[in-house]
Amino acid sequence: MNHPNNGQILIADDDPRYLRLIRVNLEASGYAVITAQDGQAAVALTASYAPDLVLLDILMPEIDGYTVCTKIREFSNVPIIMLTALGETDDLVKGLDAGADDYITKPISVRELLARVRAALRRGQISQLDYTPTFETNGLRVDFVSRRVFVQEQEVNLALTEYRLLCELVTHAERVITPAQLLEKIWGAGYENHTQLVWQGIHRLRQKIEITPDAPRHIQTRPGIGYIFTIDSEGDFE
Repeated sequence: MNHPNNGQILIADDDPRYLRLIRVNLEASGYAVITAQDGQAAVALTASYAPDLVLLDILMPEIDGYTVCTKIREFSNVPIIMLTALGETDDLVKGLDAGADDYITKPISVRELLARVRAALRRGQISQLDYTPTFETNGLRVDFVSRRVFVQEQEVNLALTEYRLLCELVTHAERVITPAQLLEKIWGAGYENHTQLVWQGIHRLRQKIEITPDAPRHIQTRPGIGYIFTIDSEGDFE
């Protein structure tokens, strides 16, 4: 569904102070906003209005944010950003595993909030891999048809696992992915506890596709949480 302005965003938070803070800043930036103060309403409004993005608090009455996220994922791929005062890694990973795309910890920085919103909306505009023969951003080009990768127009040779890892990151650009999710998707059953495979794979991939591997521009680390492939605002699938 197309929405006016820069997009329509649902904010789900039982704290009226945060609802007002976020709403005022989003509306000032050109977004249309709808709000929910409990989990049941958040699910119902997402189904009814099909927003372009959901900002979802974890601790809410009726049903918590984890459950809301799981329920929304049953019928929608809308980008979801978790809002949480819970700084523990396990809590953040739980949200990502439930289907969230990113997270923001409270107290919220308005500048960070708007940046994360823009990034999540960019991801929401990316087409699915089945319909996109090429992805290109900031000197990196992935040709899914020929399974070739280019950096600054120079072809780089990737091992099969490295290529699959890159494809998984690219097709979920601007979304935080946990090592557990990568292990399940790339390596499959039986590798649940082998997180060193992910670390090694990311390291090798950076050596091949990043101009400065020690200061990566594409594959960013969210310490203790996972990885996110960042794109330029003009980067997109073709």
